[in-house]
Amino acid sequence: MDRWACVDVPALPLQILLAGNPAWAEFPVAVVAREAPQGEIVLVNRKARRAGVHPGLRYAAALGLAADLRAGTVSPSEIDGCVAALAARMVRFTPDVEPSRETPGVFWLDAGGLTSLFRSEEAWAHGVAADLAGCGYHAAVAVGFTRFGAYAVARTRGGAAVFASPEEEQAAARRVPVARLDLPPDVVGMLDLLGIDTVADFLRLPAAGVRQRFGEEAYTLHRRASGELWTPLQPYRDEPPSEERIDLDHAETNAARLLALVERLLAPLVRSLERRGDALAELVWTFSFEWGAPERYGVRPAAPTLDVRQIIELVRLRLESVELPRGVTGIALVARSVPARAGQLALFAAVSRRDLAAADRALARIRAEFGEASIVRATLQDAHLPEARFRWEPLLATRLPRPSPSASRPLVRRLYTRPMPLSPTVRGTFARAAGPHIVSGGWWMREVHREYHFVRSRNGRLLWVYYDRPRARWFIHGEVE
Repeated sequence: MDRWACVDVPALPLQILLAGNPAWAEFPVAVVAREAPQGEIVLVNRKARRAGVHPGLRYAAALGLAADLRAGTVSPSEIDGCVAALAARMVRFTPDVEPSRETPGVFWLDAGGLTSLFRSEEAWAHGVAADLAGCGYHAAVAVGFTRFGAYAVARTRGGAAVFASPEEEQAAARRVPVARLDLPPDVVGMLDLLGIDTVADFLRLPAAGVRQRFGEEAYTLHRRASGELWTPLQPYRDEPPSEERIDLDHAETNAARLLALVERLLAPLVRSLERRGDALAELVWTFSFEWGAPERYGVRPAAPTLDVRQIIELVRLRLESVELPRGVTGIALVARSVPARAGQLALFAAVSRRDLAAADRALARIRAEFGEASIVRATLQDAHLPEARFRWEPLLATRLPRPSPSASRPLVRRLYTRPMPLSPTVRGTFARAAGPHIVSGGWWMREVHREYHFVRSRNGRLLWVYYDRPRARWFIHGEVE
């Protein structure tokens, strides 16, 4: 009978932050989404929670509850690096370790056939927990018979837990509160209102109803908990990035010939990725020159791929957009890969006139020619000032629009990048005004008091202006179309 183990390193970003700042151990600590007064708190330690600080608060508000609060951000690359390092440590206890893609800090391990190397399964589980504690990470280990059962118990128990039978594991898993599992907070809130507290309560709901009312994440969890959805272990393999290089006899300055050399190096790289079941997610190459420091360049396809022509097209666009300072004497290619996924085929696929894959490929070509920051989208933020209520983030994939039905044509308020001062002459042309709508605060940095008005100018323009009381000046912040 298969033996599964789940290792849960709870609140991994918080543990990473504390590992990098050991002097903070005696203070309330929080992980914030961004380093700003209005940055949202994501995770907190026990000292911060006792002081009343909880996820969802803004950093400025949390400082009012805990003046000695320490906070910082943890980047996705830091989390990915830590996950890889922890997985590499666990490989010493079992060759098959699978990090969770949805929840950083959760790992599934093959715990079968290890009693010949360890005294017992209990000794093995305690050994895994002790090894992670030795490198500064608190973890829980559960050894059971199913992926979901071991996961549910590891999320709620500290130390090590080993189940002797599938029935014992199932009984423990069904007692686990659903709030401790990876469900969106709004779903947990709705389940709480319905009196659904444990996994057992959750499983009494019909699967179709869960999908319709609570969404795909809850439906997937329901299928896993019921045993309907089962996936085999997908072990982590710490394989170095694939590399190819070439040294040239003579310095090369022709972009077409350089592209041909890159293509020659790329072909064996792609074949090696294909043999190990990976797809290329990013191609980075380094040009060495006759003298001076080497220079690095890179491209990312719209989606991981093994299509050499698509990758070479991106490389061509990048080479045409840069000016090489000197003749190239060496080329080194590094392919960063991810496990390849087989495409799902449908017998009766809906035909759409909008090809999102083609759009993603077009955006990838723009990024290759003009840089990573050339394709962005605006995302809403819960901030104090109007200009801070959105920020630009990289657009990695296109999605079909989902417009809300409206009986009337909506107006669009376009904000200026920076508010523009209004002269008294311009103010004299206003025909009508509506307001004021006051925005005040900013005590954590500098005082802000703005009195916003919608005004109609004599030439018909609808402007959004405000009076800055501390500065005693009028500004135009945007225009309504």
